[in-house]
Amino acid sequence: MNILLKILLGPLGAAIDDNGGKGDAKPEHKPAQPKAPKGTAVSRLIISLFAALVFAGVYYYIELPALNIHNFGFYWFIILICLVFSACMIFLRGFRADTPMEYISYSRKKLPIPFWLIAAVLAVISIGTVTGWVLLRAYDYSDLLTIEEGDFAAEVSEINWNQIPMLDEASSNNLANRKLGELSDLVSQFTVSSSSTQINYQGNPVRVNYLNYSDFFKWWNNRSEGIPAYMRIDMRTQEVTVVRIDEGIKYSPSEYFSRDLDRHLRFHYPTLMFDEVNFEIDEEGTPYWVASVVDKTIGLFGGTDVIGAVLVNAVTGECEYYNLDQIPSWVDRVFSADLLVNQYNYYGKYHNGFWNSLFGQTDCTTTTQGYNFIAQDDDVWMYTGITSVTGDRGNIGFILINQRTKQARYYSCAGAEEYSAMSSAQGAVQQYSYEATFPLLLNISDQPTYFMALKDSAGLVKMYAMVNVQQYQIVATGYSLAECQENYHALLQENGIIEDGAVTSGEYSSDIVYSTSTGVITDIRQANMDGNTIFYFQLEGENVYYTVSAKDYPITAILNIGDTITVSYRPQDSALVAVEDLNVS
Repeated sequence: MNILLKILLGPLGAAIDDNGGKGDAKPEHKPAQPKAPKGTAVSRLIISLFAALVFAGVYYYIELPALNIHNFGFYWFIILICLVFSACMIFLRGFRADTPMEYISYSRKKLPIPFWLIAAVLAVISIGTVTGWVLLRAYDYSDLLTIEEGDFAAEVSEINWNQIPMLDEASSNNLANRKLGELSDLVSQFTVSSSSTQINYQGNPVRVNYLNYSDFFKWWNNRSEGIPAYMRIDMRTQEVTVVRIDEGIKYSPSEYFSRDLDRHLRFHYPTLMFDEVNFEIDEEGTPYWVASVVDKTIGLFGGTDVIGAVLVNAVTGECEYYNLDQIPSWVDRVFSADLLVNQYNYYGKYHNGFWNSLFGQTDCTTTTQGYNFIAQDDDVWMYTGITSVTGDRGNIGFILINQRTKQARYYSCAGAEEYSAMSSAQGAVQQYSYEATFPLLLNISDQPTYFMALKDSAGLVKMYAMVNVQQYQIVATGYSLAECQENYHALLQENGIIEDGAVTSGEYSSDIVYSTSTGVITDIRQANMDGNTIFYFQLEGENVYYTVSAKDYPITAILNIGDTITVSYRPQDSALVAVEDLNVS
C-alpha cells in the first residue's frame, strides 16, 4: 500500500517511511532495495492485468467517461489504468524505494510500455490544450455564434401576449412543491426536482418538473412501477397539473444501476459527450429526456458546441440520436443558456482579435448578469442584455437566441440595464417588499419595455410591472397584465412619449373592475420606505389594511382614527390592498 500511495501522491509519497509515515525525523536515504519477486513473470503479468481491468470496469461504471479523444476525462482514465497496472507489477516484483523518482526511473526501465504510454498521453493533452488557447484561436472562438441584426419593431411586436411567461423557475418550483404536498400518495415517496425546463406545449409556455425518489429505500419500494407522474405548470395562469403516467417513468437521474439516466446514455453511446440533459414532453404529453451532444471544435478541448441530441423515452428507455438539423420541432431546449451566453461572450470580446480585448477594447461587449426565456415562433428563445465590457450601468442592446436551432438575433437598443429596471419596479411597490423577476424586453407602442413579474416572500406572483428602457423612471404596475399595460400606456401619454389615443401594439385588452369601500378608520399605521411614507388604514368591520403613499395622496398625513374615507381598489386575496383612489368624506 505504501508503494501505491507513493506513486499516486507524487512528492507527498516521499513522506511515507518504513514505519507508515510515523517517524519524526527525516529518514536517511537508502538506495532502492529489490526484494524477492512474488510469483513467476507470467503470473505477475496476469494478476496486474486483472487488477487493472477490474479497476477500469469499476471506474467506468461509476464515473462514465466518454471514450472520445476530445474528452479530457478519457485521457485521465488511461493514465489511471496504467498507474494501477504499474503499481501492481512493482509490488509483485518486490521493488521498494524511498522517493517517487526512483519508482519513475524503475518504471521507465522495467515497464516501458505503460511508462511511455503515460508520457504520450500527457504530451497529447499538452499539445491539445495549447492548440485550443484563446490567445492563438481568438477568431475561431468568436465564430462559434453567428449573429443576425434584428428589426425590433417588426419582430418583437409579433409576440403574442398569451405566450408571455409570467413565472420564473423559482416560482414554478414553489408551485410544484405545494401541489406535491397536496398528494398523499406521492408526497411521502417522491420529491420535486430542483430544476425545471421551460417549453412550448400546445402553443402555451409551460414549465415541466420531474419527480425524484426521496431516497434509496423509496426507490427500492417503487422501482417496479417507476415514477407515476410529472408536474406541468402553466406560466400564464400559475395552474399546476399533475400528469399521471400509467406505466411510470423508469429512467431518470434518481434511478440506480442500469436505469440511472447518465449510465443508460453512456452504455448506449460510449463515445458521445453530453452537455445538459433536460426533461421535456412532446405534444401528446409523453415524457422524454433531451440530452445535448457536444463536440470540441477548437484544438482538442476548446470551442464547445452542440452537434445533435439524443432523445430518451423516459418510460421505455428507447434512445435515438438526431443531428442538429433533424431534431423534432417539439423539442425546445437543445442549447443550454449558459453555453449560449459563453459563445456570445467569445464573440463580443474576440471578434476584433485577442489583443484588442485586453488593451484597446474597441467594440468589446458582454452579456449582462442574467437571462430569461420567451416563447416565439413555437420555440423557446433565450433573452439577455448586451453591455460594454467596461462595466457601465447601461445596455447597448439585447439578444434573442433560439435554444433549438441557435439562431441569434441582435437588437440595438440603448437604455437601462435589467437590474436597474428591477430596482425601479420594486421601488414602485416598496410597501409590499416584492421581488422582481429578471425582465423580458417587449415592444409596447414601439417602445422597448422591460416586463417582469413581482413576487412575494413565498415566491408567488402578485403583480406585474413594465419599465421603459430609455426612461426607467417610467414604471407601471398592475395586479393583472391588462391593468399593468393600461397603466403603462397612460404613463407614456402623460410623458409625451406617445400621442393620446395611440394604439398599443400587441395590446392585451380586458375590462378592469374596481371595488370601493367606505368606512370609518379604526387603525392607522405608517412606515418610511426609501424616503417615502406609506400609510396603512383599517376600516371598521374589515380585516384588511389599505395602503396609500403620502406622495400620491398628501391628505393622508392629516387623517385620524374616526375619519370616514372611501377607497377604490383592485380586488385581491391579500391582507394588504393597494388603493387606486381615495376620497375623504
